[in-house]
This record gives sequence, C-alpha cells and structure tokens, in this order.
Amino acid sequence: MSEKFKVRDHEQAHYMTLTTTGWIDVFTRKNHRLAIVDALTYCQQHKGLQLFAWCLMSNHLHLIGRASGTPTLPEIVRDLKKHTAKTILSNILNEPESRKKWMLKLFAARANELKRVQNYKLWQDGFRPMELHGNRFIKQKLEYIHNNPVAAYLVESPEHWMFSSARNYAGLDGLIDVIVLAESGYDD
Repeated sequence: MSEKFKVRDHEQAHYMTLTTTGWIDVFTRKNHRLAIVDALTYCQQHKGLQLFAWCLMSNHLHLIGRASGTPTLPEIVRDLKKHTAKTILSNILNEPESRKKWMLKLFAARANELKRVQNYKLWQDGFRPMELHGNRFIKQKLEYIHNNPVAAYLVESPEHWMFSSARNYAGLDGLIDVIVLAESGYDD
C-alpha cells in the first residue's frame, strides 16, 4: 500500500473506498447489497466500527469511519472484505445469477495473479484511507459520498438512494444507523 494511503492516527475518522476487482458491477443485485449492509452492521455491533457515512454503488463502497479501540480500522476493513467476499461469492455460485460465468471468470483471473492460493478475488487490495481533517475537507468528502448516486443518474436526490447514509443525514430512516458528523464535532 502506498505511503499516502495508510492509517497513521487510529483515533481519527477516515474516508475510505473499497472497490471490486476490475470494477465489476457486483452490487446491482439486492442480495449482494444486503450482504454489505449486514456486514457493516455486524462490524458496528461487534468490532467497534464507528460509521459516520457510507454509500454503496454498483462496484464500490465509500465509507467514513473509525475504529473505537481494537481491532484497528485496517483489521476491521480486512475482515469486512473477507466476509463479504465469501458471502457474495457463495451467493453468485449458489443462487440464480445471469452473469455468473462472466463474473467468476474475471474473479478467477484476478485470483490467479496472487501468490497465495485463492479461487476468486472479489475486492481490489487496499481501501485508500484518507484521514479526515478540517471541516472543509470533511464536508467535501461527505457531500461526495452522498452525491455519488445523483452523479450516476440513479436518483434525483441523495436521500432517495437506499444504500447510503444520506437518508440518515436527511432525518430519514436508513438501512444502517450512523453517527451523524454534526453530532460528532465535525460540523462547520
């Protein structure tokens, strides 16, 4: 991982992006999306993930979060990626999926590039953590995350995307409870 993208201060919140290998549109299916929701919720409840914002797109996941103690943020992300890869690959293998052969072929090709033995590789390496500092930078990242579905012409307003914390920030029920940044001292 590049020196630029390392967690240095484990007390700070970080902006992160997790991307599927080959930018494959895995998260177009409800069951794959819900696997991410379930895993994030589990990490909040059992691993100490403090989640401030999130947005799941078709081939990547944006997060703003931090670890409260042990495990560390990189360890939480590692476990999240490992668990969701197993769950989603199992879904692809065992449930109806019209793109099964195509996706598995690409995931297998990525796995063959690895030194360790692995059948499929769902996620790209790393998660590009960027430490949040300064209200302007925090606000920029928060708006970027929440406006991702709008920029992709999936919804007209950020809070209309079910797989995002924009709903929480708009005062609506979200699929995942988050700590709204204004409540955390990050407000302008």
